[in-house]
Amino acid sequence: MHNRNLFKPCETTTAMSTEKTKETEKNSPAWVKMSKEEIEKEILSLAKEGNTPAKIGLILRDKHAIPKVKTIIGKGIAELLTEKKVEFKTEKNVTEEKVKYLESHVGKNKHDRQAAKALTKHLWMKRHLSSA
Repeated sequence: MHNRNLFKPCETTTAMSTEKTKETEKNSPAWVKMSKEEIEKEILSLAKEGNTPAKIGLILRDKHAIPKVKTIIGKGIAELLTEKKVEFKTEKNVTEEKVKYLESHVGKNKHDRQAAKALTKHLWMKRHLSSA
């Protein structure tokens, strides 16, 4: 009575989705008006302002409608920054700074449970990033 094939993935769906990803890797979307060189300049200027690669990706997505930098310029934001020898904050550095701040804050404000929970979360993130 039960149809067991109901939850099996459809073979045509996977074939179409791989074709779609191959197409987007070859060229940039039609709505992106910036050239490869302009995007690289924008990334470098945002990095010099002190933004992390993740934050740069969000800014490019929100302000310039660039969905994925890697599909357009052929390399990731962090790769581009290391290639151009621009110093940038990694997620590990940002997390370590946040942990230092939260430890001093929780030391002064022992009843701040929300900050204590945030400290626990960031300590977990720090440990997770250092093992990766």
